[in-house]
Amino acid sequence: MTTVFGEQLPADAAPYDEQVYHIGCDIKANTTTADFMVSVYTRYCVGDSAFSLSLVDLDKDFKVIPMAAESWEPSEDGLTWTFHIRPGMVWSDDTPVTANDWVATYQYAADPEHAWDFAWFYSGVLKNGDEAVAGEVPVTERGVKAVDDLTLQFTTNKPFPPLPGMMHFAWPLQAKALKEVGPFYNNDPATSVTMGRWKLVSYEPGKKVVVEANEKYKGPVPPRRKRVEGIFMDTSTMFAAFQNGEIDEIAYDWLTPADFDTILSDPVLKANYLRHFGDFRTDYLLFDTFNPPFNDLNVRKAFAHAVDREAIVKNVMGEIKGMPAYTFLMPGFPSSDTEGKLKEYQAYDCDQAKQYLADAGFPDGQGFPKQELWLRNEGAAFQALFQAVAASISDCLGVQIEVSNKDGKVYMDALNAKPTQLQFGAVSYGMDYLDPTNMLGIWVSTGRHSWKNEEFDKLIADATPLVGDPAKRDQMFRDAEKILVDDVGGVMIDHRWAGTLYQPYVQGDGIRVPDSNGISGFHWGNDWVGGDLYIAKH
Repeated sequence: MTTVFGEQLPADAAPYDEQVYHIGCDIKANTTTADFMVSVYTRYCVGDSAFSLSLVDLDKDFKVIPMAAESWEPSEDGLTWTFHIRPGMVWSDDTPVTANDWVATYQYAADPEHAWDFAWFYSGVLKNGDEAVAGEVPVTERGVKAVDDLTLQFTTNKPFPPLPGMMHFAWPLQAKALKEVGPFYNNDPATSVTMGRWKLVSYEPGKKVVVEANEKYKGPVPPRRKRVEGIFMDTSTMFAAFQNGEIDEIAYDWLTPADFDTILSDPVLKANYLRHFGDFRTDYLLFDTFNPPFNDLNVRKAFAHAVDREAIVKNVMGEIKGMPAYTFLMPGFPSSDTEGKLKEYQAYDCDQAKQYLADAGFPDGQGFPKQELWLRNEGAAFQALFQAVAASISDCLGVQIEVSNKDGKVYMDALNAKPTQLQFGAVSYGMDYLDPTNMLGIWVSTGRHSWKNEEFDKLIADATPLVGDPAKRDQMFRDAEKILVDDVGGVMIDHRWAGTLYQPYVQGDGIRVPDSNGISGFHWGNDWVGGDLYIAKH
């Protein structure tokens, strides 16, 4: 049995015509595009690595590995990174893949008229990047250029050691289609072009999206499966759909506590729920600290000490899904507080919390304004989690909190507005590349949060480009995180254990073979697994 690429399927694989995979897509999500560089927060469920190949990928131990780029190296001064594009790759319309596709993509992403919802990701990194986003210089002056068809260069403001890891997100749009059709060319099979593992067959918003193996794919790990079908459904029905065999996988964030009870009591389901680090994701509360009432540190400390994380994780979230968080960096992430030295700054202590609120002028919650806690399009499980968090704060402090689950785009637009339109929210964040500057960097005053601490900003700014003294760099990040939790830039709730429930017949070393820590399952950043998976005989 062979694939469309002439590759031999494993001995236990079902016939190639039966290599059809089904996934559930959130019918309530406000989806507008397949492509990361068009919109991060409104993508439909099949895209990115389906239609495009990023410059790099990650192995199961989060090490950067070649993908569209065969190799890369920094200049002697550390300011320029050169990526060498894999030769011979073509788009599905037979247009050669060149460095100019990435240049056009990065210029489009910086265009102020585009107003890309992930523009902050490169803030402070690429030369003239922030200026281009602000409309102060032409996008052609952004620090991305094609030396020739297969040589791509990024120029940074300062030496930036983590840049190759950032390029996991470097999925290019096709320069030709972007110019002739516009950014949404992958919403219609008639205009869709791909250099990734899959090609678009059909897309019916709110109903179904279908992709098939792209026979012109020239990159690593070509797909073993013939077809992937995304079926739009209410997330509350996904577990039932999985149990009925209608979909072949379901991610942890769409499983309720009751679903997990079922999984843990069923030997087959339990054996096929593969838990992993995910993207080292942390759930937390955020504030507008520039305006009352959260401009008062005593109020923020009161909220931080009023959250009974231990009870919430155990009784609401479930220990298979998370661990209590007192820091932003999950234990195991570089520079994380594995010894618990920072726990005291946000540990649950209702009496202490009440005192802080009294010191802020609101004894027993008297006179404290009613709060609306915004959530970002959370599924039932995490709505329950944040309802419990709100209840813990309310019960301890005597304040009123209404929890409101918002559309993802509405939430992110409010969060990213300057000044912010989000006074009090709950959200999660996971790594984009395995370096503390990525996780902690979102808290700098030019980032997404309305919190500012000059000492924190300086530590992150000085640590990020530091080379030659890893111990010093590590300590600077640790000192920065101490400031973050003590000044309560946010209230940390939990670190998520990620996981995916697979049908027993879903196989592939990418999910079934453990990493060096003994953890199986799909690991964040392992997009090559999209080619590795196959359906076994059953």
